[in-house]
Amino acid sequence: MKLFKSLIVAGLITVTSLSAATWKYAFGEGTSDPQGIYATAFKSFIEENSRNKIELYKVGSLGEETDLMEQTRAGLIQFLGQSTGYMGGTIPEMDIFTLPYVMPTDTKQLDYFFKNSKVINEMLPSIFHKHGLELLSIFPEGEMAITTFEEFHSPADLQGKKMRVMPGSPILVETYKAFGASPQPMSWGDLVGALKTGMVDGQENPTVWIEAYGLDDLTKVLTYTGHGHFNASVSANKKFYDGLSSRDKKLVQKAAEFAHKTILREAQKLDAYGLGRIIRTNPTYKIVTLTQDERKVFKEKAKAVQESFASKSASNKKVMEQMMKDLAAAEANAK
Repeated sequence: MKLFKSLIVAGLITVTSLSAATWKYAFGEGTSDPQGIYATAFKSFIEENSRNKIELYKVGSLGEETDLMEQTRAGLIQFLGQSTGYMGGTIPEMDIFTLPYVMPTDTKQLDYFFKNSKVINEMLPSIFHKHGLELLSIFPEGEMAITTFEEFHSPADLQGKKMRVMPGSPILVETYKAFGASPQPMSWGDLVGALKTGMVDGQENPTVWIEAYGLDDLTKVLTYTGHGHFNASVSANKKFYDGLSSRDKKLVQKAAEFAHKTILREAQKLDAYGLGRIIRTNPTYKIVTLTQDERKVFKEKAKAVQESFASKSASNKKVMEQMMKDLAAAEANAK
């Protein structure tokens, strides 16, 4: 009888262990930043609706952005949150989100686009599969702003200025060359020191990052050019995802939907709060919004970058064409 009971207990332990797992989720920001908010919401949904656990690894915990991508593709990490700007080096089509003067700045248009885009929902998933990844979500983090030591209003004003750009993004290099500047690919970890020592003359980020990491204290001017949005993606190792039970696949998808809705609400607040805190805590800091006429000159320069992206492959061209249709639908819906 004791042996029988022991077998029953052992069986229950086995069933429990088989129905629960611990998954690693790494992301390229802090826990209070947009990617961290998404990851936390994803984790809470998984853990509240299953016995599975999520271990979160914030920026720097497991290496640089390129390290995280390699580890995810190798299956060492199950889930990856990463800026779309970093992903272009692995998945060239993702550079579409970094192209200057393509994404709108209007929040209603952005919300509609990220929920209904055919590029995101129909085209990119199969492209991700070719790279060993399962796309779960793409979301906006905030409008890009450029911080510099000197005010600028035209590409001529940026001539020769050393601008830090994310490493692994050829589109950002092309963009700042087109804008007249000298792009300097550099990791996030090196940026603060580079600004302090004058190795770079400026950088771009959403206001939530600029305020949270004190980049306004290291520069003198923040400029809204309207050239883009900072976006992030969340993906899973495809082999891992394909190996999940149908129940766990549904769980992951529902967790992604829950986290996506959460971050669409929170990202807008964070961007506004970031700007508000800069104004309150750094009253002498100059904030500039380029006029429509000033932006026209930058938009003309941006056309060469857009054409360069579309010319690199048939896939890029198809993604670009569909993106334009998606954005037109978003604009029409927001009116």
